Amino acid sequence: MIILDNASFHKRKDILAHIKTEMPNIIREFLPPYSPDYNLIELVWHSAKEYIAHRLFESVSQLEDLLNKLLNEGGLIIKWERKIKNKGNAVY
Repeated sequence: MIILDNASFHKRKDILAHIKTEMPNIIREFLPPYSPDYNLIELVWHSAKEYIAHRLFESVSQLEDLLNKLLNEGGLIIKWERKIKNKGNAVY
């Protein structure tokens, strides 16, 4: 099973046909519209953006290095219990 949000590129007919042809055993499930509370990546992005907000970077590569440390090397501390607002919905 693959769970997709409602991004327009996830619903393109050519993409859906490719998944159906190349991965016939994969079941596609779409999240309900406007439901960031079911999409935990929203909390990850919120935490990452909160961490880098109001910082000055000398270069794009410096920002990339920090994002790599946060997202790929376990440097990001996610406040899972934190409530955030996204398009009028709460994420816990």
